[in-house]
Amino acid sequence: MTTQQGPQRTGKAPAGPRTLAEELRSRADDDLAALLRSRPDLLNPVPGDLTQLAARLSSRASALRALERLDRFTLQVAEALAAAPDGAPPATVRTLLTGPAKVKPHPGATPLSTADRAAVTAALPRALATLRDRALLWGPDNGLRLVIAAREALAPTAANPGRTGLGPTLADATAGMSPARIQQLLVSAGQPPTPDPVTAVAALTALLTDRARCDALLATAPEPALRLLDRLVWGPPTGTVPDATRPVTAEDAQSPVEWLLARGLLLPSSPGSVVLPRELALHLRGGRTHRLVEPVQPEPAPAAAARDPQAVDGAAAGQAYTAVRTVEELLDLWGLNPPPTLRAGGLGVRDLKRTAQTLESTEQQTAFWLELAYTAGLLAPDGEADERWSPTPAYDGWLQQDTADRWAALAAGWLTATRVPALTGTPDGKGKPRAALGPELDRTLAPSVRRAALALLAELPPGTPATADELLPTLRWQRPLRGGPVTARPAADGPHGGAGAHPAAGPGRDLRDDLVGWTLAEAELLGITGRGALASPGRALLTAEADPAEVLAPLLPRPLDHVILQPDLTAIAPGPLLTPLAQALALCADIESKGGATVYRFTPESVRRALDAGRSAADLQAFLDQHSRTPVPQPLSYLIDDVARRHGILRVGAASSYLRCDDPALLGEVLADRRSVDLRLRLLAPTVLASQAAPDVLLATLRTMGYAPAAESAEGDVLITRPDSHRTPPRAAPVPVPDGPPTPDDVLLAAAIKAIRAGDRAATAVRREPAPDPRRLPRTAAAETLASLQTAVLLGERMWIGYLNAEGIASQRIIDPVKVEGGFVTAFDHHADELRTFALHRITGVAELEE
Repeated sequence: MTTQQGPQRTGKAPAGPRTLAEELRSRADDDLAALLRSRPDLLNPVPGDLTQLAARLSSRASALRALERLDRFTLQVAEALAAAPDGAPPATVRTLLTGPAKVKPHPGATPLSTADRAAVTAALPRALATLRDRALLWGPDNGLRLVIAAREALAPTAANPGRTGLGPTLADATAGMSPARIQQLLVSAGQPPTPDPVTAVAALTALLTDRARCDALLATAPEPALRLLDRLVWGPPTGTVPDATRPVTAEDAQSPVEWLLARGLLLPSSPGSVVLPRELALHLRGGRTHRLVEPVQPEPAPAAAARDPQAVDGAAAGQAYTAVRTVEELLDLWGLNPPPTLRAGGLGVRDLKRTAQTLESTEQQTAFWLELAYTAGLLAPDGEADERWSPTPAYDGWLQQDTADRWAALAAGWLTATRVPALTGTPDGKGKPRAALGPELDRTLAPSVRRAALALLAELPPGTPATADELLPTLRWQRPLRGGPVTARPAADGPHGGAGAHPAAGPGRDLRDDLVGWTLAEAELLGITGRGALASPGRALLTAEADPAEVLAPLLPRPLDHVILQPDLTAIAPGPLLTPLAQALALCADIESKGGATVYRFTPESVRRALDAGRSAADLQAFLDQHSRTPVPQPLSYLIDDVARRHGILRVGAASSYLRCDDPALLGEVLADRRSVDLRLRLLAPTVLASQAAPDVLLATLRTMGYAPAAESAEGDVLITRPDSHRTPPRAAPVPVPDGPPTPDDVLLAAAIKAIRAGDRAATAVRREPAPDPRRLPRTAAAETLASLQTAVLLGERMWIGYLNAEGIASQRIIDPVKVEGGFVTAFDHHADELRTFALHRITGVAELEE
């Protein structure tokens, strides 16, 4: 249905458009552009004219999507309009929200002061304008009409009382009731009978909407009946009653429920339940549709005192640097040892635990770092038969950037991602835990909640922290219908490992409530916030008024180009190191502890790792001497020389494999070692052992036994084995799951409006039927064409045909049909003066020739 017609009303009709399409025609192009921008689903595809646009506006799916994006007061205004008769003026809506000024409010409603009433009056025009701009409301100012889909979605019923808690109108509740029963209700209520059920329902409605007469009727009710009504007044408006449809009269009523049923103050909604009519509920409420009216957005009220903005920026910058280094460490680890991808997608629990132990982090935090790298396009499955998670080629380019630019890439990906790492480990629909990097972690609500929560932090004075519980009232007011489903919460302290990382889970909590807590925890881990307050780089990221990397760069600690070597075979980095220095140091030493200062420890295994990667003892000595503020300690020099001296004495090659050594005693020691049994070694010569194991297995086993073998080529040269980091083929970052159609740009809007206007002019233009042209060949249907030609063959008649040839050129011909067969007509063509064949499907029409 493309138009919205209200019921017929007596008296002079209000001036204004008669249909929604007419109102759209009266709008300026800028207003239509604003409508399409706020409801982009209307452009898929572009409507042919304004009548089609009106029909699409009235569809249920589009109307529900638009209602989800209303703030609480605008939604309350729409709900009041849905509870009011169609075509109500703004004064009626205001009265439904605040109640009549001289009527005592119900004790269960929040009292409204004069200032509260003034706030409703001041906010009402804005709310009505929003509804009108988004085409949820149309009609003249004194006859407001919700579109049909919005009214059907918001109008309270017995099965769905909605947020108002009201029930159906008395007319709707008595729709299936017999005329005799309606007359009984009218008489039992003390009213005179009427000639038909329509006027009887109108009389009952008038009784319940007349405050004085309704109060008089309720004054005769027994106290238990009034208490029963009071239990239903704010919803839900239904109650369970056995045999609710039995016809009870005032004389037969014995219980409080029967007293109410006899007079129509409760009406049956099913054989076992009753419902409170909307008119009586509004009367008992003091004329108000909502228990609490909120015309003004509640502002966050942080309990914590504001902190020094410089301290906030410093804390955030330190955490931003930690985030970059953590992602770098993680991807370096996975580049060398890529974990397998689960068959259903994601990462196995054991691999997650192993990675968390390496990073010295919790599993939930590790899942966050993994998702952060994944959404930035730095991590992806490699696509091989035995698929593994590995860094992408983009990671190598990311490593070459400054720390601030690397952080900006991570933060921008996090802000727009629909991935929710905090859902890792929570049960899915089948009760199985969700896997990190799995396909079930996308939530379309996440980006909008992240941005909204950070926007509230940005509105607070600089340095002011806020918790999730302090932000939630405002976020719920801004989008009351965008909470998402209720989520199952684990019993741990939080998804990111610390108490207070998210609000405590409880009944009635939805996805948005959890997302706000997760957002604040993740923003702190990433360095967007510092000590709970929005930092300057995070503000730049959110507002795009400045480059976040340029804002962060001066705040980051300057990377160092030196370490302090200790006699106990350790090196202390008193601060962050330059990336090349950190990578080179990690090759020849193991990280022992992290923090403000990083401690590296040199071991025989770490030194051998550097030698395996191609470094010589002299290279290591020179490297340490260059970057140490203290002389290289003698124990460290001895360690390097000792490992280098033994490195490569044993050599492994491929026979199945063999082990060669110039020292026969050493080979005898290896052969006698019980740990070498699985290698199945055999002495071929005093200096050669053969093994059935592969060369790489032989190398690994000997190293675990405490030896330092080296591989050699077929020519006997030592092979330097570098553990090359694995990379995937080029991969793009995962695209966020769209939350509906994207907002159209100005170019698309201008083209769409131009097309809609042109189509509407064509659809509404006044047409004049042309006079028939006797020379023009009439078009005939295919069946009629075939029948006419077959008749012409039988009777030997001459025919006039229109024909469209293979090149698309139309012509008219006079033919004498001879045969119609196989989809073709064989006929003598008088134009070509020869016998020709015509395809039936190319004949556009036939006509007989006049004699």
